[in-house]
Amino acid sequence: MITNKHPKTLNASWFETPLGSMLAISDETSLWLLKFVEKHDIKTEIEKFQLQTNTVVVHESSPVPVIESIKAELLSYFDGSLKEFTTPLHLEGTPFQKATWLELSKIPYGQTKSYLDQAISMDKPTACRAVANANGANQIAIAIPCHRIINKNGKLGGYAGGVARKKWLLNHENQNVC
Repeated sequence: MITNKHPKTLNASWFETPLGSMLAISDETSLWLLKFVEKHDIKTEIEKFQLQTNTVVVHESSPVPVIESIKAELLSYFDGSLKEFTTPLHLEGTPFQKATWLELSKIPYGQTKSYLDQAISMDKPTACRAVANANGANQIAIAIPCHRIINKNGKLGGYAGGVARKKWLLNHENQNVC
């Protein structure tokens, strides 16, 4: 059976932050992707995202409310006044990945958890590696705070945006906790 289903069209925008360039992709109602990218990698990142999600991504030609929302929230986050994001999110992933990202979202601003703590809080104490892999697949940097996960021994561990950015984000939050 042949279907004529057309891929969904999404909007993309890249912008500068204190930690470098970020790429945001959204539809009219929710944010699908927010990640750190090097300017020369933007085309490759968009192509990879399109394949993963069966979407068509176009550069925003006029302001898209969701992208404008996340940009404004990031400005407030980086100036230390925003502690919780409210931009609507669209999560593409398995049920386990989505549950993992939801658990990440529960970690309070300025606090950290280990992969083991996160697995235990999900009632999956033996799933540390699966939790780590799901965290690594997170497509919404900062707003879904995978930077708040550290190793059990207190070391930073990895971060898709780079360990230097992770360290900066954690220090930034610690300095702005009320």
